[in-house]
Amino acid sequence: MLSPEVEIQIIAAVVAAACALLGVFLVLRRMALMSDAISHSILFGIVLAFFVVEDITSPFLILAATATGMLAVILVELLNRTRLVKEDASIALVFPLLFSIGVILIARYAGNVHLDVDAVLLGELAFAPFNRLVIDGADYGARMLWVMSVILALNAAFVALCYKELKLSTFDTLLAHALGFSPAVIHYVLMALVSVTTVGAFDAVGSILVVALMIAPPAAAYLLTDRLSRMIFLSVAIGIASALSGYWLARVLDASIAGSMATMSGVLFVLAWLCAAERGLIALAARRRRQRWEFAQMVLAVHLHNHEKTAAAAIENCVEHLGVGLRWRPDFAREVVKRAEKRGLVQREGEESLQLTKAGRGLAHETMTAGVLVEGAP
Repeated sequence: MLSPEVEIQIIAAVVAAACALLGVFLVLRRMALMSDAISHSILFGIVLAFFVVEDITSPFLILAATATGMLAVILVELLNRTRLVKEDASIALVFPLLFSIGVILIARYAGNVHLDVDAVLLGELAFAPFNRLVIDGADYGARMLWVMSVILALNAAFVALCYKELKLSTFDTLLAHALGFSPAVIHYVLMALVSVTTVGAFDAVGSILVVALMIAPPAAAYLLTDRLSRMIFLSVAIGIASALSGYWLARVLDASIAGSMATMSGVLFVLAWLCAAERGLIALAARRRRQRWEFAQMVLAVHLHNHEKTAAAAIENCVEHLGVGLRWRPDFAREVVKRAEKRGLVQREGEESLQLTKAGRGLAHETMTAGVLVEGAP
């Protein structure tokens, strides 16, 4: 039998993987807010189902919550199709309405049962190992682990079997229609699975962590790769890393496990945002700096080419005159000349006069042909 600490980490890892698998397509379809809408809207369905069965452990609550999640998706689609409001506004209109009705019903009629808003929003992963799956006296482990394992298997099977359809309907809906696929069916199956995953996970980790694990890992993976298959793999890996590191952060800080996991998912996203090789903030800054110097050398090459073999060449092609002719600061002009000399684009005649090399003349010709010359730009 596994210790509660190990079971908590396994449950968290399974929840993270199940959420990340579907979150990839929510992020790519720009529907990240839909997971938030579903995770809040299901409260309405849970409350209604509880009023009918009066049993907080009834599976009927899960079915009702899933149905409410789908109802939220359909209402958002209907509002969006009117073209009177944008999709983000539709989401912002639907889920607060359903969620607030659920909150009112709890406060008015279910205040004496364990069906409070905090449980829905925050969950409590630490209690998950105590809810056991016992059949004929045999203990088969934490019930939540079985529930989320089944949901993970469903999500993985859906992504594996409908990978081509998901890819087409995500990136090119018109092409998917032309090839005979039905993007609408794929969309609603995806939303149904998002609802099921949200309902299955929120009892243990709360809706906030579900949203964090569904969006932050895929968003981080999107910064790291352009390939869909690799993005799915990275999303699952980042989600599991967020869950495990969040658990140990909670142990160290003696804080909420769900809150710590959500925090770590945000930390890993920030790291990807800063350090991603192509799209990271550091890489973008370095690229812009390099492009700035390359553009300045193109301007220098064109400037020298324009005045080559003219009467004004002795003055215009002088290093000290570049600051006047190109409106550059003297230190900037010297640095551009230094870099151009290093690349073999220019060479000096005497101390200050510059001459284009064959490579520099080729760069000037290529720049003018491409029409990117803006002489005088820094």
